[in-house]
Order: sequence, then structure tokens, then C-alpha cells
Amino acid sequence: MIKIDSINKMTEVERLKYMNLLLKGQLSSETDVLANISNSTAIIKLCINNINWSGFYFLRGSELVLGPFQGLPACNRIKIGKGVCGTSVERKEPIIVDNVNEFEGHIACDENSRSEIVIPIIQNDEVFGVLDIDSPYFNRFDEIHLKYLTEFVSIMNKYIKWNEFIN
Repeated sequence: MIKIDSINKMTEVERLKYMNLLLKGQLSSETDVLANISNSTAIIKLCINNINWSGFYFLRGSELVLGPFQGLPACNRIKIGKGVCGTSVERKEPIIVDNVNEFEGHIACDENSRSEIVIPIIQNDEVFGVLDIDSPYFNRFDEIHLKYLTEFVSIMNKYIKWNEFIN
């Protein structure tokens, strides 16, 4: 059982470490990929304060298609190279955006989002999608978030064979 009161008393770094620990527990105890991806979004929402959206987009042909998420309804499809998610896939690298209004071509699914972090899901040098997290606050994400969220995706890569799930 997850004790929310305990999480609320943790520092930001403690919460991020705990987030990855919860993810390992989830992935090691369940084999259904969809259940694992769905719960991973809930784990992020639980452990990272001041966010309004966390979820996944998966590569289908030449565009990203919405996967499990926590938050308001989102854009269903994003073309590669468009918005923060599509740009992350195109570059094969994570992106932190302190102010989404200053990111040329930003796709606003939730008008309340002010900052964003996107981590590409890359396994065996192939991109399968992205982990996308938005915040209603400017400058919400930093190098610490990048470190732990990159680790989060790496943990997922150890348990999920993306090529079997996506194709």
C-alpha cells in the first residue's frame, strides 16, 4: 500500500527516487504491458508535484499516437518534428522547455501548461515513443528531473519489449 502522507513529507529528490522504486515494483510484479504503462503514469502523477499531465505517445508510422496518461484529454496524434514531443523523437534526445510559449511550434493540448519535459523511449537505437510531462508552472523541470525521468524510461526499457508492444 502506498502511503501518500509519507510521500508528501519527502524532498523532491526523495520523491523522484521513490518514483523509480515504485516503478521497479510495478514492472517486476506484473507482465501486462498496458497495465504497467498505465500505472507508470499514475506513479509519476503521485510522485511529481505541480504537474497537470503525464503520459505517453507511441510511434505509429510517421506520427506519435496518444497512449496511457493522467490529465485532461490530449492531442491524439503528433507528427514527427512537430511540437516538443515530435521534436524529441526527431532529435532522439530529451527536451526541457521552461516556457512552452517560447517553443516554436508548441502544440497546446492543455492551455494551462507552462513548462514541459519530454523523454524519448529508445531501445536498441530505435525510437518507440516519448514520455511527456507538463506543468502549469514555468521552469518546473530541471536537470534533476531529467536524470530521474531518463532513469524511469531506462527501467521501463528493462521490462518492456517495445517492438512487441508497438508493432
